Amino acid sequence: MSENRPDKKRKKQPISDRRRFILNMARGIGLATMGGFIWSAYVDEVTASTLILRPPGALKEEDFLATCIKCGMCVEACPYDTLLLAKPGDHKPIGTPYFIPREIPCYMCPDIPCVPVCPTGALDQASVTNQETNELDINIAEMGLAVIDDESCIAFWGIQCDACYRACPLLDKAIKLQYDKNARTGKHAFLKPIVHADVCTGCGLCEKACVTEKAAIFVLPREVAMGKAGTHYIKGWDKKDEKRLEEASQIKTTTKISENSALDSLNDIGDLY
Repeated sequence: MSENRPDKKRKKQPISDRRRFILNMARGIGLATMGGFIWSAYVDEVTASTLILRPPGALKEEDFLATCIKCGMCVEACPYDTLLLAKPGDHKPIGTPYFIPREIPCYMCPDIPCVPVCPTGALDQASVTNQETNELDINIAEMGLAVIDDESCIAFWGIQCDACYRACPLLDKAIKLQYDKNARTGKHAFLKPIVHADVCTGCGLCEKACVTEKAAIFVLPREVAMGKAGTHYIKGWDKKDEKRLEEASQIKTTTKISENSALDSLNDIGDLY
């Protein structure tokens, strides 16, 4: 009887080559799919980073991403919980610091505690140091630039509002009120907020204070908010701007009219009439 009993300790049959091939292929497909999801998520996080506002002193975005080690020390140092660390789903490079002015703006700490703690220089202390006093100066920070949508700003409608002007820590410097007569009524005046890019730090206190449902004044990275005149245009009345002449390249035209002198060209045009 015992000879006919099935063996309880059957030896495990070796996996056939065909079955092993199928299992390996399934694992490979699974790993490739998972890798695709991870890569897709990474691409989404990185490609959506053009409008991120960084802490004071942050390097240019490309250099910042290459230098920041995502330690979070700047976030911990911020006394107002302004700075956040990007997490999956935020559509920002994961682990990097940023802030959302409409929620919590930068409150312009005089000692800028988030900058000196950076261990790698991703937040450059020299860029927020006053060259004359050799002290940290939050007023020269360039976190971004406030931009006004004059179609949505009620001050441009003629409704008196100076919320952004009053909220600005650099009062009557970064934002000034421009007086214009209201031709529609003939009795009232517009007090339009005007942002001065050379003073605005991008702190976002104006955006936070804006009374409209969706802020009519908002902060964008300076690279996005500002145009660039190029070295061919110089403000002749501005001595600082004249220094750009040193970088300007000489332009030589190759049109036929440029071969003649200016006087000859004018005479040729006169002959046509």
